[in-house]
Amino acid sequence: MVVPKHILGTFDDALTSLRKDLLMMAGLAERSLDRAIKGLLQRDDDLCTHAIADDEEIDQLEKQIDKDGFEILLRYQPVASDLRRVISAIKLSPNIERVGDQATNIAKRARKLNRHPPLPEVQMIVPIQAHAMSMFKDSINAFARENVELAHSVCSRDKQLDDMNRDANRKLTELMMEDREQLRGYFNLILISRALERVGDHATNIAEDAVYAAAAEDIRHKSLAASV
Repeated sequence: MVVPKHILGTFDDALTSLRKDLLMMAGLAERSLDRAIKGLLQRDDDLCTHAIADDEEIDQLEKQIDKDGFEILLRYQPVASDLRRVISAIKLSPNIERVGDQATNIAKRARKLNRHPPLPEVQMIVPIQAHAMSMFKDSINAFARENVELAHSVCSRDKQLDDMNRDANRKLTELMMEDREQLRGYFNLILISRALERVGDHATNIAEDAVYAAAAEDIRHKSLAASV
């Protein structure tokens, strides 16, 4: 099937540029999150510092995407699928920016942990990070490829991440009660686990917007409605 070109070819250029900036922003957020976790696991303060530094560029891209997205809406007044793609791109950027914020939070907590002897329990973070990162990557791919099935799979994996975070919090809270000398360390690990759980929440939001952009279907809150 040949996709018809727009009468105004410059709309295609503007939309392509918007999507490129969005994917660049997502790539930076992914890199920042990876650096933060490696900084934690490898006890590397330099990686943590780089993760925190990435946040400024992510913030600037969010502002640029907002500006360019609204300019496209005003200039070209797109309709139907084109309108959904522009609106979804604008909605995606705050969720990507918040993933960058969570990476910064993790990096700051990791630096605090690195000042003290290593805790074996830091390994509890590894499967949680892997799950959260997988959700984030797949949510961006679902948007970029307009893959509705992949987007739905991201949403379905959020509960498992919630359960993993809850289980880690329970175990770490028990350790806090047993070993008061390591209380601060366990507390920082709890906050890191929660930050990763929030990455999953943002990935779910991105996946929901990907479905809307590709299929004009609003799947927000459907799981809640089904459980009532």
